[in-house]
Amino acid sequence: MERDIQFIGQSGAFLDSVERASKAAPLGRPVLVIGERGTGKELIAERLHKLSRRWQEPLITLNCAALPESLIEAELFGHEAGAFTGATRARAGRFEEADKGTLFLDELATLSMGAQERLLRAVEYGEVTRIGSSRPIRVDVRIVAATNEDLPRLADEGKFRADLLDRLSFEVITLPPLRAREGDVHVLADYFGRRMATELRWEAWPGFEESALKALDEHLWPGNVRELRNVVERAVYRWDDWDRPIGHITFDPFESPWKPAAPAHRGAEDASQRSPAHSGADAAPQPALGLVTDLKQAVDAHERAILEHHLGKHRFNQRQTAMALGLTYDQLRHAMKKHGLMDKAAS
Repeated sequence: MERDIQFIGQSGAFLDSVERASKAAPLGRPVLVIGERGTGKELIAERLHKLSRRWQEPLITLNCAALPESLIEAELFGHEAGAFTGATRARAGRFEEADKGTLFLDELATLSMGAQERLLRAVEYGEVTRIGSSRPIRVDVRIVAATNEDLPRLADEGKFRADLLDRLSFEVITLPPLRAREGDVHVLADYFGRRMATELRWEAWPGFEESALKALDEHLWPGNVRELRNVVERAVYRWDDWDRPIGHITFDPFESPWKPAAPAHRGAEDASQRSPAHSGADAAPQPALGLVTDLKQAVDAHERAILEHHLGKHRFNQRQTAMALGLTYDQLRHAMKKHGLMDKAAS
């Protein structure tokens, strides 16, 4: 599980989580990593391993949600030849492969109750038994498990073994979502943007327009850092003028006037749940109306936001922007002059 993504961020919530992982790493005890998708649970698992005394031993990963229930126990604990249909030869499981090292169990909450019972025995007694065998095998494995589920709630509902939860929760590291990491959106956007510009062999990194940075700030980031990386890299590669700061952000790559229409009963529901900050490529950023003092100020702020959005979308080409907004060329230039945007666009 080698990765080229570093821990990037400066918010207190993020740094506290990284520090907790660093402190727990040398102890060799089980650790639960909790967080939404895209928050970096795999990176925390890798940090726990690399800063432990097991760093030279294997780090074995198993995504518990990627395998059908009928195969998950065989993957974890191995099997003997003939143990089930298709088992033509004996095979060691992930526990044996991770002996003396770390076993990272991603999507832990998807494990069946049967697999949870066998996992509990492996954690409790340090031994596993291959399917089709009666001889236990001693293993020395540190467990790091990750999930985006509320495990205590699942235990209360009888969907997750409470005794297994007790054994695995020596330390629990809960990763903050990106929307709670104050200031980190700009730091991460700059990091991913510079890296993509280097990949594209740009001669310089122009940064982002203020309107683009504002749009990044206002987005809710349900996919967290993974989503931010995709959004930023897409914006950079679609921008073909590195002399100008990037001025257009597309949050939803599926947004298109030609995309298949949703069923009627879903369309209204989706529209009601979609916020202006992530409603697609053609949605202009909305001004923070709570900060304005009168109607004229609110109208001016909204008008400027629309102009900045469409100028960025059309790479500051005034004629294309005027056509998109249904204005004449002179009307657009008058509006740009009014809002101090004349120095940003090319004719």
